[in-house]
Amino acid sequence: MTFCIIYVTASSEDEAEKIAFTVIEENLAACANIMGPMISIFSWKGDLKREKEVSMLLKTSESKVALLTERITNLHSYDCPCVVAWPISYGNSDFLEWLKTETGV
Repeated sequence: MTFCIIYVTASSEDEAEKIAFTVIEENLAACANIMGPMISIFSWKGDLKREKEVSMLLKTSESKVALLTERITNLHSYDCPCVVAWPISYGNSDFLEWLKTETGV
């Protein structure tokens, strides 16, 4: 079984918490770590932007990544939210078993 870390940026800690509580309650993710604040510099529709944001790491099973991405996108205030995933290649077996239990896979 493969698990993933999902990286998400949000406009505020409040927005990140609302997303985190929702996706965890829906068993799409086992847990979330909200980090911030940070400064993001990016190009958006031809304009250079500088915004304060927070980032969030969610842990889930690979089989839930597509549903989780869709749910975050629907809950998010951004037109094009950053939601990216990468696999967990190794970890504490007890923690990985907990992820399995919490995501219902």
